[in-house]
Order: sequence, then structure tokens, then C-alpha cells
Amino acid sequence: MTASTDTKAWPMEDWVRLETGMRSRAMHAASDDVAQDAIARQARRVLKTYSTSFFAVTRFLPPRKRTQVEAVYAAVRYPDEIVDTFPLSSREKMDMLATWRDAYAVGLASRTLRDALEAGVPCFLAYFTRVVREAGIPDVHYDSFLSAMEMDVEPRPFETLDDLIDNYIYGSAIVVGYFLTHIYGPARPRDYDRAIESARNLGIALQLTNFVRDVGEDQRRGRQYLPLDFLAEEGIKKVDARDTYQQTGLQNVVRKVATFASTPSLAAQRDLDAFSPDCRTAIQACIDVYGQLNERIRVSRNGLSHRESVPMSQKFRVLPASKYWRLPLAYMGW
Repeated sequence: MTASTDTKAWPMEDWVRLETGMRSRAMHAASDDVAQDAIARQARRVLKTYSTSFFAVTRFLPPRKRTQVEAVYAAVRYPDEIVDTFPLSSREKMDMLATWRDAYAVGLASRTLRDALEAGVPCFLAYFTRVVREAGIPDVHYDSFLSAMEMDVEPRPFETLDDLIDNYIYGSAIVVGYFLTHIYGPARPRDYDRAIESARNLGIALQLTNFVRDVGEDQRRGRQYLPLDFLAEEGIKKVDARDTYQQTGLQNVVRKVATFASTPSLAAQRDLDAFSPDCRTAIQACIDVYGQLNERIRVSRNGLSHRESVPMSQKFRVLPASKYWRLPLAYMGW
């Protein structure tokens, strides 16, 4: 589970059509740069479709960094869709992830974007491997992400928060924060370690918030992210979000996890100055929006069947008013 989506997912057939169209345009492009632009436009479309919140805050990044972030999002969105929404058996999903992992290695070894495409690497993955090279992202981070996606196909419970963080959140969210840190860059070379630690903390906070918002949805997918020791304290052995007798106990666990999530969020905030100044507005907005969401979940009395969200009007309040003009232009396709 990566970041929760804001809209209904595209069916598998739409992803196939998207890939076919991108590949045709990219392979007939006059140059690698033109081919990359064709793929980049579709990566932006994926982000705008699947996460209006993240799309909005990334509009405040410099253009080059913004397009690289869009490449990252597309590269993590597709594997997440394989495990979450594609109507396939567990074996078929694992096979698709294995094929995707192999293609990642081919992309990394390819000299140019179109060399990767000619070798059969999917467009978003070919584009992402260029970003990995350009930003100096360690190759192993994406492998860790794919391992987390495999865990979603064959899920297991997590004994403690540390177990959850070390063995799932690391791959599903922390390494994604590392991708972005390499793109954003530190304020000064000596701030790099603090920026990485801030990204780690923010990844933990955001993923925990997603978990406590989506307890019922995760159950429908056969997954359970609430730590077993927290559940045991409430006398719950197996989560059933539909069981009226579990509601009070589950709400207590949700509040406990949401309260814990505020600690790494505050730690990420403290190290915000470690990032390049031209990226801080976007990062701050992400911290603020998820902070609002986490607080709404923590104090909610609506029950687990209600999926909390932050109204768009409140999201806009965390963005600098002097730069609102960028948002309508972005939604018009600029």
C-alpha cells in the first residue's frame, strides 16, 4: 500500500492502452528528449488522476524537479495497482511484479531511454530509470519498494510497530521518501543526512495515517496493518471492522497509531530546513495536509466505515496564497 488514491482506479485495460499509446509516440519521436517528454506528460496525468492532493503540492516545485517527482509517482503507482486493483490471481500478480523487477534491471543497464524501450522496458519504468541515474538514487531502493508490493500480494500480520516499520513501511514509503530526497536535494552538502532522516520520518507518518484511515478497505483486501500487540491490549485477536463488538477497541488502536504518527511528523518538520529551499513549500504542504488528516482520524467519532479526508478548501490553506495562480494553470494542462 502506497499513498491512498483520491479517485477511482483505472481498470487494467486502461493502463494497457496508456502504455501502448506512449510507446508508439516515444518510439517515433525525433530524439530521446522528445520521447521522454511524451512519457512525462502521461506521468503527470497519472499523478493528477490518482492524487489531487500530491498533484497540488508538487505544483510548487521547480519544473525539472516536478517532472522527476511525477516519474517517481508513475513508477510506484503502477505496481501498487497490480497488487490492489488488477483482477488477477495472487500468482499472476507475483509474476507481473517479477517481470516488472526484471525490466527495471534492464532499464538501468540501458544506455538511452529508447534503448530501454527497444529492449521491452515499460515506458514509465524506462523514464524512471533515467531519473534514478540523473538524481543518483541508489538502485536498491526501488527493489525494496517492489518487495513491499510483493508482501501485499502475500500479506502477513505485524507483531509490533517496529516490525511494521522495519519490514513493510521501509519498502512501501520510506524508500519513496529517499527517492524524493535525492531529487529535492539538501540545502547544503552537510545537510544530506538530516534530509534523509526527515524523509524517513515523513514516510512513516504518512503511511501510518493511510493505515488508520483504511482499516476496512485493507481488510477487504485480506491485509492487516494494525500491530498485533496493540490489538491484544484491546482483546482483539483477529480484526473485523464490521464487528460491532470490536468497534470501541479498534477505534482505540486507531487513535493510538494516529497519535504515534504525529511524533515522526514533528521530527520531519524540525528538519525541513535540511532540504533545498526551492522544495520546502511542497514538503511543508505535504506535512500540513497529512497532519490535518491524521488529526481528523484521531478525534473522529464516525466509526471505521467512514473514510476521513481533508476538504480541498483546507488543503489550499496550507499553500502560499501568493502562488495560488499556479494551480488553475496546472489543472488546465500547463
